[in-house]
Amino acid sequence: MVPVIDNIETGNNIRRIMQNQGLTVKDVKKYLGLGCLQSIYRWMNGANVPSIDNLYALSNLFQMPVDEIVRGNRPKIEPRDEHYYSMRKRMLAYCRLSKKYLSYD
Repeated sequence: MVPVIDNIETGNNIRRIMQNQGLTVKDVKKYLGLGCLQSIYRWMNGANVPSIDNLYALSNLFQMPVDEIVRGNRPKIEPRDEHYYSMRKRMLAYCRLSKKYLSYD
C-alpha cells in the first residue's frame, strides 16, 4: 500500500491544532506571508493541502513535527526502544575507532 495524504483529515487536524493553540486564520496568513486567507480555508476544508514549504513553516509555528500535522493512511511509526539506540551508539563509536586505526593515508 502506497501512503496517501487524506486532505479532509489533514484539514480537520490543522483546524484543531489552530483552535488548541488559539491561532486565527489571519495569524497563520501573516506568519506564512500569504497574500490571502483563501489558501488556509482551502486547507482546512480539505480542498488542498499545504505545500512542503508551508508544511515546514506550519511545523515551526505549531511547534510539532510535520507528521503530527499531516494525516493519511500510513501506519504510525513507533519510536525505537532504548536498546536500539544504545546498540547504534556503540556501533558508531566502533566504526569511528576502526576508521581511525585502519586509515591508509
